[in-house]
Amino acid sequence: MQSYRLEGSAGIESLVMRDEPRPEPGPHEIMVRVRAASLNRRDTMILNGTYPLTPRRGIVPLSDGAGEIVAIGNEVTRFAVGDRVTGSYFARWIDGRINAGLIDQLGCTLDGMLAEYAVLDEQWAVRLPDHLDWHEAATLTCAGVTAWNAVTGAGMPKPGQWVLVIGSGGVSLFALQFAKLLGCRVAAVTSRGAKADRLRALGADLVISTSEMAEWGATVRDQTGGIDLVVETGGPATFAQSLIASTLYGHIVLLTLQDARGRSIEMPAALYQRSLATISRLFVGSRTNLEAMLRAVSQHGLRPVIDKSFAFAEAGDAYRYFQQGDVFGKVTIDGA
Repeated sequence: MQSYRLEGSAGIESLVMRDEPRPEPGPHEIMVRVRAASLNRRDTMILNGTYPLTPRRGIVPLSDGAGEIVAIGNEVTRFAVGDRVTGSYFARWIDGRINAGLIDQLGCTLDGMLAEYAVLDEQWAVRLPDHLDWHEAATLTCAGVTAWNAVTGAGMPKPGQWVLVIGSGGVSLFALQFAKLLGCRVAAVTSRGAKADRLRALGADLVISTSEMAEWGATVRDQTGGIDLVVETGGPATFAQSLIASTLYGHIVLLTLQDARGRSIEMPAALYQRSLATISRLFVGSRTNLEAMLRAVSQHGLRPVIDKSFAFAEAGDAYRYFQQGDVFGKVTIDGA
């Protein structure tokens, strides 16, 4: 089979395609013919050696992928050959709170999905909604679960309340879609005014272009009466404005702590002293979270937004395109 492996952390040059023997599943394992995979920001951090969890040398990258089961071990009970599945980001984290024994991640410490075939323990996978095509189904493991937990976690907004999303990457667009499923109103901030109509088409009730209004927090607060939940993916560039935009008792889910230059979030004391907003963190989620999200996706017929797809042989180009940053939705890669 064909697979990609990361040989070091020197950027795109570390991504090497290999011809390898086709794997066989163990007693409790499933073998998945991968039909599509997708990129997340953490994958570029792993590629460049800036991810906080050290990857295993020679790892097959990418946490997100989807395909059908072509073989199962003789003790597998959760799946059958032909089932359409995706993997869970923290493969060993089934439910409850995470702990140090559950930190293994697909595409980092465990072989991921950028290969012709992936062998997974049956506990690491979940079934996919029937209405999704392979590329849509390959986008959910990381960005989808992160957005789902940001919107539906502690302090989840009620119908009619305001949710703020920043940018047009995978997490932001999933958060927009999930917030609309909950009956919320959504304000979207983008650095590209040309994307405003596309954000409105997804359901955004208010769109602000930072190219036209760099200090947008007060305007958003004035036009919405204050944001109840911020899904904060902008990091240092947007955190202060998100705080200004929030209601007195708003909730900011902080997902990005540093920018590409390594600059960290700073707490603006003068602003926070005037606020009683709650600031919280989350890191993707468990298999149970993934299953809950997929039930909602299935029930509402939600379709992930795909920006661009690349052939398997063009995986390096997919990374380069993703890293340039001007995307609207997910960047996906065909199966081999």
